[in-house]
Amino acid sequence: MDSISIVLMGAAAVVGIGIGVLAGKSFFSKNFNAQKEQAEKEATLLIENAKKEAENLKKEKLLEAKEKFQQAKLAEEKEINQRSIKLEERERQQKQKEQSLNQKLETANKKEQELEVLKDNTKRQLDLVNEKKSALDKQHETMVKTLEKAANMSAADAKTQLIESLKAEASSAASSHVKTIMDEAKLTANKEAKKIIIQTIQRTAQEHAIENSISSFQLESDELKGQIIGREGRNIRALEAATGVEFIVDDTPDTIILSCFDPVRREIARLSLQRLVTDGRIHPARVEEVVEKTKKQMEDQIVEIGERTCIELGIHGLHPELIRMVGRMRFRSSYGQNLLHHSKEVANMCAVMAAELGLNPKLAKRAGLLHDIGKVPEIEQELSHALLGAKLAEQYNEHPSIVNAIGAHHDEMEMKFVISPIIQICDSISGARPGARRDTYNQYMQRIKDLENLAQSFDGVEKAFAVQAGRELRVIVEAGKIDDKMAEQMSFEMSQKIMNEMQYPGQIRVTVIRETRAVAVAR
Repeated sequence: MDSISIVLMGAAAVVGIGIGVLAGKSFFSKNFNAQKEQAEKEATLLIENAKKEAENLKKEKLLEAKEKFQQAKLAEEKEINQRSIKLEERERQQKQKEQSLNQKLETANKKEQELEVLKDNTKRQLDLVNEKKSALDKQHETMVKTLEKAANMSAADAKTQLIESLKAEASSAASSHVKTIMDEAKLTANKEAKKIIIQTIQRTAQEHAIENSISSFQLESDELKGQIIGREGRNIRALEAATGVEFIVDDTPDTIILSCFDPVRREIARLSLQRLVTDGRIHPARVEEVVEKTKKQMEDQIVEIGERTCIELGIHGLHPELIRMVGRMRFRSSYGQNLLHHSKEVANMCAVMAAELGLNPKLAKRAGLLHDIGKVPEIEQELSHALLGAKLAEQYNEHPSIVNAIGAHHDEMEMKFVISPIIQICDSISGARPGARRDTYNQYMQRIKDLENLAQSFDGVEKAFAVQAGRELRVIVEAGKIDDKMAEQMSFEMSQKIMNEMQYPGQIRVTVIRETRAVAVAR
């Protein structure tokens, strides 16, 4: 019984499970179909919406493309219209040129015809003149023969006498005329010269500037002095060795003094020290590196200054080496007067004075700018700065008048061109204006007096005059005590004494003048 019950219960369980599986499968099948229908509806709706959006986007793009096409079309049409207008304008100009050329050709043809007619007329007139000349020559020969018979003298002798007579009359008239002209020139020359010089000075305005041979470098604090000096002074020794400038560190607060007579070196030293202090790394290797970089930059700056000066003055075609020398003038001085400012001032005054005299102002301005280039070469030479400047100008193919003006502006070369005295005058004006140079009036007068007193100390000297701002000493001696040979010896001895006992810039020419006068009275 029990086993049958168990079998029946198992069978019933199996049947129940089968019925449950079938019912579940039917349920899930219905649910799946419903979801499938819903998904298909949603997909269909999405596809329709996508088609609508695609259609709208297509319409928008088409409209946008049409607008761009219209704009491009309008721009192209506008450009085509402008080109058409330009072509029409060119055609019109070409037609005008053709008409003008045709008119000129017609005029030329007419003139050519007129010239042919004139040529024929001239030929006929020449033939008539030749005929008349032949007749006149025959008449002249006949008259000459008649006169020779009447005067018992040949035509050649009569001609010689007439020429001699005319020569005497012309010489007398010319001498009188020359004397009158010279008298008038003497009366007006000084007045005109002063007028031109005054106008030149009035039209040239320059700053009053004096430069020194030392520069001061300001520090933020005295603590930097120890860093600049370095351990046992190795940093400052490296600076002095690399730059050639003396660095003076004293009790002056927050200041280091740079001393050197070469302003270029002094400027290189100042810029190098400034960079080292700003950087903060100061040691011998760094010092050498910074100084080398500063030297290269200084060279570039010198060339730039030279080019800017030439552009400012309107001077073109200058040799690159001369441009570099002009730039170096910015860092040179003469008696405290900046050499570049002095040369620019001389150049402007030379141009004004040359224009007033009807000469070439550009040539005079060029010579004025270059007149002191002999002061700035890197290699020192034994020649004076004027002769050295003339040599450099000639070397770099400057005009002969410029070469002569440079060499003669201190009377060390004969003046062969008209602009040479102009350069000399303007150089003197620029150096002599108040405030231009360091010498005070009292110092200048004392040097002139010392020069004249030195000449007066020689036996036989009657008078002595220091002229040309102390560049020449003219000595008048007594003719009874000093002969020609002694005068030559005296000039040499004076020059030697000046060289040994006095300090002076440039050169001083000693001129000894001996005059003999013979006076007799007729009673």
